[in-house]
Amino acid sequence: MIYLDNNGTTRILPEVLEAMLPYFTTEWGNPSSSYKFGSKLKAVIEAAREQVADLIGAHPREVLFTSCATESNNAAIHAALRANPGKRHIVTSAV
Repeated sequence: MIYLDNNGTTRILPEVLEAMLPYFTTEWGNPSSSYKFGSKLKAVIEAAREQVADLIGAHPREVLFTSCATESNNAAIHAALRANPGKRHIVTSAV
């Protein structure tokens, strides 16, 4: 089979699955909650944010994790609007 929709969904690499498996099975929870389990997960996410920032030469506060492409696109559009407050028009396309 030749899969041509990696833009929509991409097969997970075995090493990524291995690293994430605990968070899918036993270490899951709400990292925004105030209980100890949530705080632990928030620390894991912040460590990942620092790793990504180091990898791309950014500051951790510049790394934003989103839940989907739509949320990512909206964040990028809003950032562009904030960076150009005098501009009043946005041109977008499906491409």
